[in-house]
Amino acid sequence: MAKARSIPGLGEDDPYALAAAKVVAVRARELADLSANVLDTEDIERVHDMRVASRRLRAALEVFAPCFPAKSLKPTLKQVKALADALGERRDRDVTIAALSGFSESIGRSDRPGVQNLIERIRDEQARANEELAPFVTEGRVAELTRRLEELVADARSLAAPQAAAGVSG
Repeated sequence: MAKARSIPGLGEDDPYALAAAKVVAVRARELADLSANVLDTEDIERVHDMRVASRRLRAALEVFAPCFPAKSLKPTLKQVKALADALGERRDRDVTIAALSGFSESIGRSDRPGVQNLIERIRDEQARANEELAPFVTEGRVAELTRRLEELVADARSLAAPQAAAGVSG
């Protein structure tokens, strides 16, 4: 699993909104970077890593919600949740296929065709889940989400500027 990136320059005396900006900027970049080749069903860890990144981003957006305009946050959060749901649907099939493949190796030859049949049915579900995920991870859609997140980061930085000038911390 991809380890969460550290947040450069995050300090305990940072105003809350500045901390929000720093955290969301890194989590947004992390998510965008992990979107490359996520539809490759041969490397199921890509989906897992992106799903975890989407959950980290969602948590950051929710924790720092007071730092963002609600009218901008709400649709962005909705988009992140929809992406996480689509990643979860695909991930569920990936995990099931891996588990059944391992199980198949541990059972007698006479039982393997039945398990293989089940694996093939789940591969069909995996393909459908991948088709449903595909629109969420196009280059354009990822760029659009990144743009929305960058706007939220800019909003949080704007909120933090007066606090930092006044010496107010988190």
